[in-house]
Amino acid sequence: MSFPERLIAGYRAFLGNRLRREQDRYRDLAESGQSPEIMVIGCCDSRVSPEVIFDALPGELFVMRNVANLVPPYTPDGAQRAVSAAIEYAVQALRVKHIVVLGHGDCGGIRAFAEHAKPLSPGDFIGRWMELLAPAAASIEPQYQHASLADYLNHLERASAVKTLDNLMSFPCVRILAERGKLHLHAAHFAVATGLLSVFDPETKSFASIAGAEHSRLFAEPRF
Repeated sequence: MSFPERLIAGYRAFLGNRLRREQDRYRDLAESGQSPEIMVIGCCDSRVSPEVIFDALPGELFVMRNVANLVPPYTPDGAQRAVSAAIEYAVQALRVKHIVVLGHGDCGGIRAFAEHAKPLSPGDFIGRWMELLAPAAASIEPQYQHASLADYLNHLERASAVKTLDNLMSFPCVRILAERGKLHLHAAHFAVATGLLSVFDPETKSFASIAGAEHSRLFAEPRF
């Protein structure tokens, strides 16, 4: 089977545009290595690429993506190695200064958890993984247990991102640096339908939009 034509076309466009503009940057990154200051833990969802949302240049973000942007609690026995390894490398080797947990609207994994979806395979990998959402769900119940499904999912998406910060703090390497003020943890939420980005404020315990005025002006402009 041939390589996907869409990827071939995309790479050719990359050669003629972005690589041409940023060739020196790629060469420098190859010679000196990467040194991003920000790690983003995002979802596998194809609609929420952190590099696109934050208009990032090559080498600016260290990105780890998984279903529903989750982080299991620290497990010294080595369970969930992929997530733990990425965090360990970002914090210990790259010395990132920020970790951003990027939740998003219309998350399929969170909906599957809320609706108790049937397993997609005998292994039920998604179902087992989404069990990590249980503490976040418990934190917003019974307040939203009688809300509409859409409202419940909206709050669960945000609660999950915030709870993930607690799981990150269970990693000794993260907790020590965070307590020393050398590492900062953030929870954010991206609304797919509108493109609105909100960030959690630990003091108010709520999410506030980023660049809200610019976002409002964008949607107020006539579209032709």
